[in-house]
Amino acid sequence: MKICYFDAFSGISGDMSVGALVDAGADWNTLESALKSLGLEASFRLDRVKRRGIAASKFTVEYPPQKAHRHLSHIQEVLDRAPIPETARQRALAVFGKLGEAEAKIHDVPLEKVHFHEVGAVDSICDIVGACVALDLLGIDEIRASRINVGSGAIAAEHGTLPVPAPATAELLKQCPIYSAGPEAELTTPTGAALLAALASGFGPLPAMQIRNQGFGAGDRDFPEQANVLRVLIGERNHTRESTQVTLLQANIDDSTPEMLGYAMERLFEAGALDVTFTPIFMKKNRPATMLSVLAPPELSESLAQVIFAETTTLGLRVLPAERRVLAREFTQVETSFGKIGIKYTQDGSFTPEYEDCRKAARQHGRPLREVMQAAASAFRHSR
Repeated sequence: MKICYFDAFSGISGDMSVGALVDAGADWNTLESALKSLGLEASFRLDRVKRRGIAASKFTVEYPPQKAHRHLSHIQEVLDRAPIPETARQRALAVFGKLGEAEAKIHDVPLEKVHFHEVGAVDSICDIVGACVALDLLGIDEIRASRINVGSGAIAAEHGTLPVPAPATAELLKQCPIYSAGPEAELTTPTGAALLAALASGFGPLPAMQIRNQGFGAGDRDFPEQANVLRVLIGERNHTRESTQVTLLQANIDDSTPEMLGYAMERLFEAGALDVTFTPIFMKKNRPATMLSVLAPPELSESLAQVIFAETTTLGLRVLPAERRVLAREFTQVETSFGKIGIKYTQDGSFTPEYEDCRKAARQHGRPLREVMQAAASAFRHSR
């Protein structure tokens, strides 16, 4: 599996993304031809520049003045007509869909009536399509990203002076880990935010991978504080144990019913917990109790803590940083006499049938769960 990791230590924009991906190996001539096929009367330039001494590629779109804003339907028509790879088309549509939803919420208008303003301009369309075509040229299967530096201060926009991150950017990054560091400037634009919000499968430290190439895409300004570049790392997933940072939330509970604890577990998983366990313990004066342990992505630790306070009787929590190591896993399906059953497996030979698939098949066919799981295991072994 080929992976692209966006290292947004100085933010991300659409043009920085295109520049970084070309710098990492996406063929410029093929990309330029794909962008010209959009029929937007634009021309394109790729320059070599330096930002605080780091050589990077600067992608620029030039076009005549535009008289009208575009709706999402207009952009969809442009993409439908263009002879670009289908994967790139679907990724670009997903990005514009995210942008449309954010703008609709900010301005409280139906999605079909959203004017895309700057986002609907030719340069933003080319930035998004260019990034998606470049990902396709590089053969990227999975996209991951670091925490996102959004910058600080204020910007001048069509609706007046706005704080950084701009409202649309903040809406797009609601489920993503962000921070502010460096110069007072908009480091992450709505276009860059939409690319990651729509395409990234996860955020956090660099995943386990074998790096094949890296590229740097330059922003417009050269800040004295830091290199104004976006870095992408291109590589392949390896099968070593992947190390990820997590948060461990723990509480000792001695005055709750089993029903309440069971419901709390359900709510925690629904809210994004990676794992939830109960451990029998003894507290002061030999009182029997239960220790609740929750593994959480760092960006969800606060929201999961609120679930614990709401759904249990605890008055306090322990919040600890931790490291989680897992084998790289893949998924497939096998055909059995009970229907298709999902299998999760690793390259070292370990595998397990998906419980929910087996449970559903066992109920439908009126057979014991273990019989369905054995059939799925046997089918998987014969398929290797």
